Amino acid sequence: MALAAQTLEHEARRRNEPDMRSNNRTAAELRPIRFQLDYLDFADGSALVECGKTRVVAAATIEDKVPPFLRGSGGGWVTAEYAMLPRSTEKRTQRERQQGYPSGRSQEIQRLIGRTLRAVTDLRSLGERQIIVDCDVIQADGGTRVASINAACVALALALKKMMDRKIVDQMPLRHLVGAISVGMVREELLLDLDYDEDSTADVDMNVVQTDRGQLLEVQATAERSPFSRHQLTELLKLADQGIREIVQIQKDILKRKSLLFMAYGER
Repeated sequence: MALAAQTLEHEARRRNEPDMRSNNRTAAELRPIRFQLDYLDFADGSALVECGKTRVVAAATIEDKVPPFLRGSGGGWVTAEYAMLPRSTEKRTQRERQQGYPSGRSQEIQRLIGRTLRAVTDLRSLGERQIIVDCDVIQADGGTRVASINAACVALALALKKMMDRKIVDQMPLRHLVGAISVGMVREELLLDLDYDEDSTADVDMNVVQTDRGQLLEVQATAERSPFSRHQLTELLKLADQGIREIVQIQKDILKRKSLLFMAYGER
């Protein structure tokens, strides 16, 4: 009887304790994040980002052409493509080329990445050139779209620096660094940087993208199970801002190793 009572007491105590997050994180803590620059030898700019178990490679390609709708305009373009490797997930995901076109999810994410990068790039200064940023998820554990944006920003910055070095442009076209993060509510608790298990059980799921000056570029918020209040929305945005500040500082620190030009970014 004593053993049974001890077991019940332990179970009750355990239910009242907060669940331990991956990497022993607090609710307002990012997963370990690391950038590796020039991850690919042949890209004009590339970066590997690791956010916990999520890993994304972004590679930028400079092309001396623009889409047909921009020919003769004198301006440039930045766009993106997004894909997941078949074994980036626990069970093999079929390659989208098998169906002949990207899934709706992939199209939505690559459009998000592209418009985010265009919003912080002086397209006119590119001339009639296009930069394509390919984002490939090599391992997925939640937050692949925000990880892709974080890696894509670094890859784009490196490609644009290469254009400056080659005298293709006379000033840096990138006006701001960009950071992105997921936040959400899981069992009424506000969490920063959701992994897959948290994301799949979230009551509210939200992705936030903003500049190094704290200006919003995109907010995607969804009530997965029940409505949420404006106060909760404000608190989630504050939590996201905290995480993005950290990410942008990491981007800035790693880019400074390539060029002191990047010291100017991130000042609020």
